[in-house]
Amino acid sequence: MPATKNIVKKPAKKVARAKKVTLDDVWAAIRETQEAHKETEKAIKETQKQVDKTSKTVEETQKQVDKATQAVGKLGNRLGDMAEHLLTPNLIEQFKKYGFNFGRMGANVRMEDNVNEIYAEIDAMLENGTQTMAVEVKVNLKTTDIDNHIERMEKIRKYADMHGDKRQFYGAVAGTVVTKEVELYAIRHGFYVIKPSGEDVTIVPPVSQKIFW
Repeated sequence: MPATKNIVKKPAKKVARAKKVTLDDVWAAIRETQEAHKETEKAIKETQKQVDKTSKTVEETQKQVDKATQAVGKLGNRLGDMAEHLLTPNLIEQFKKYGFNFGRMGANVRMEDNVNEIYAEIDAMLENGTQTMAVEVKVNLKTTDIDNHIERMEKIRKYADMHGDKRQFYGAVAGTVVTKEVELYAIRHGFYVIKPSGEDVTIVPPVSQKIFW
């Protein structure tokens, strides 16, 4: 008979029993969660304080910027008023050299037509029965000011046509500071250029006199 093999039985593995969760364990877990929640709330409050502090700083900074902007604006207005005072008082006599005989000059003249949406403001307007000279005054005259005055002259002409004003309209620009480049740009676009000369002003005529019909 064949020899029988001895079968060795391996001992069964012991299954680890799950730890029994007690009520104390549950309370401990709840307390940990509550502590974590408190820490989170504390962190949120600190963050909010920093945000509020930053917002307050930004608000204060904005106030200072607004004050500075207002101050600069007021200074700009004062400089503009000074420029007008320095450059415009003797213009009627000065323009006689170029054949103009203006009888009056107005300051800060407004042309407004809400129906046709036309609005133009002129720093100085010299006038007689057949001619007008619209003068734009700047502290530091720039080429962009020339471009803006061209648009202004077109509005003035349009306003005049709609209100039966058939006079000839001429344009001039004035500045306490006028570079040669800006001067050339202005006279090439048909404008007279008014600039300081000692205690008075001098007027540079345009390359080709332009009437803004």
